[in-house]
Amino acid sequence: MPLSEFSLIDRYFAAQGLQRADVALGIGDDCALLLPPPDQQLVVTLDTLVADVHFFAGADPEGIGHKALAVNLSDLAAMGATPAWATLALTLPEADENWLKRFCRGLFALADRYGVQLVGGDTTHGPATVITIQAHGFVPPGQALRRDGAKPGDGIYVTGTPGDAGLALAAAYGKTTVGAAYRAYIQTRLERPEPRIAQGLALRGVASAAIDISDGLAQDLGHLLERSSAGARLEVDQLPLSSALTASLDRDAAIFTALASGDDYELCFTVPPERTAQLEALATDWDCCCTRIGVIAAESGLRLVRADGSTFHLERLGYDHFG
Repeated sequence: MPLSEFSLIDRYFAAQGLQRADVALGIGDDCALLLPPPDQQLVVTLDTLVADVHFFAGADPEGIGHKALAVNLSDLAAMGATPAWATLALTLPEADENWLKRFCRGLFALADRYGVQLVGGDTTHGPATVITIQAHGFVPPGQALRRDGAKPGDGIYVTGTPGDAGLALAAAYGKTTVGAAYRAYIQTRLERPEPRIAQGLALRGVASAAIDISDGLAQDLGHLLERSSAGARLEVDQLPLSSALTASLDRDAAIFTALASGDDYELCFTVPPERTAQLEALATDWDCCCTRIGVIAAESGLRLVRADGSTFHLERLGYDHFG
């Protein structure tokens, strides 16, 4: 017997083991009933992933489930929020039970790790797989990380090693060759990005502004600069490039990939000079590197500068859905 919409929901999505005390009513009714803490602001984000646009339709469903939630948790991390709840809208060409089982395994493994309960959503039939997740979190009033707080003199930092997911995409499309030693690593970086929740929480009261890198470091930093009415000098030779990137591409191509490719889901943030020592102390306990890559300037615009003082020219700043 074909799987119905309601049996699909009951079998795969209502069965999550995690049950938060602040969920009065979860999956199974017209709406969820939730109990936000009285002393916290609610932080809400939403992302849509479309097959063969944001992920390969034939990719590992467990990785797809992981990434669908991870990209939302990355947004919460960029705001310094503690994750809490999620809703899911899922469009599928067919109700493939093997695909659903593996998708849910990836989705709920990450959800359980960060204490996120799925509290509702919708499933429907359509011509392509489309996954929309709305994630909710909490932040104390006045402590949210925002894009509009950077000031001249603030250092610019980035977590992790941007460009790895872009390298994986380039390899998948046959634009470059990656050695066998690095293939599993870059595939993981593309298909299973790690949301920097711990880093975002630690940056509350330390960072002056923050953004997550989904469409390319240069482009997303540009959004932060625009909101902060500031400019920046970015030292391209200070970019933290992974061994996979430097072994696969020449220096300029590696820098370009780190600056302009998307899907990294790292954090780019700014820190005032007087808090630099505090950041350095915090970062010693992080599970990823944290690198200073530039400084906020008063004059508008993003200047990309090499170690010798010359300008690094970028053909494009990052990914644009309609570009």
